[in-house]
Amino acid sequence: MQRGLFIGVGVAILFALVVQVVVFYFPVDKSLSLIRQRGKIIIGYAVEAPYAFLTLEGQVTGESPEVASRMASRLGIARVEWRQVEFSDLIPELEAGRIDVIAAGMFITPEREQQVNFSLPTFRVQQGLLVLRGNPRQLHSYQQAFTLKEVSIAVLSGSVEEKLLQDLGFSAERLLIVPDANTGKMAVETGLADGLALSAPTLRWMVISQSLERLELAEPFDQPPMGSHPLGIGGFAFRKSDQKLIKAWNVQLGQFIGSPEHLALIQRFGFTSEELPPDVP
Repeated sequence: MQRGLFIGVGVAILFALVVQVVVFYFPVDKSLSLIRQRGKIIIGYAVEAPYAFLTLEGQVTGESPEVASRMASRLGIARVEWRQVEFSDLIPELEAGRIDVIAAGMFITPEREQQVNFSLPTFRVQQGLLVLRGNPRQLHSYQQAFTLKEVSIAVLSGSVEEKLLQDLGFSAERLLIVPDANTGKMAVETGLADGLALSAPTLRWMVISQSLERLELAEPFDQPPMGSHPLGIGGFAFRKSDQKLIKAWNVQLGQFIGSPEHLALIQRFGFTSEELPPDVP
């Protein structure tokens, strides 16, 4: 009898230890339920139009925040609290638990995937070229621009476009390195450069938001070869542990991306069906 009691106690203790080990190594994921309970989700963003920025009235908008707010609503989350963060600090803020989601037009890269889990892709970046109205040089690709020896192109310092054009063979004399998009725009307007190379959504947004009268996008525009610089694919970022949140988010996202409602929404920010991620019908 006493022996049976000891065995029973031993089994109970062993079971309790196993439960503790399981909880420690496989914690219960309450990422979605806790957000629903508190009635709000905290979404981090960095200012970079047209992906995320503030209106003149101080409202958060842009391609990523607008899609994110609709996902939150579809998940039954009553309120979104926006938190502006420097782009380089977004992932550390997420890992520290101070934000729940990153909505900043963040590109999916192998390095970032080691730190966070990305949602289904929401966009892919096409390249573009801003030229004088009428496209006097008739530029329709970076490769074509390279063959015209008298053509010079403005690029942002350290940008993907700078690397792309260097790889195509553009010499330093034919690349005008500028600190920002507005400086590049003025270079084209004044004739210092024949075009400004940037992502197509960013250039479209400049044309839309600034009502540029002297400039336009070079269209049609042939995309550069993929090579070692594939088109940027972006999405939302979540903590590795928040599996239930990202799973539920992806269910709604999969139904939304590419829908008429989604296309009408992103067109306001210079995105077209050409910027839809791969495998979207």
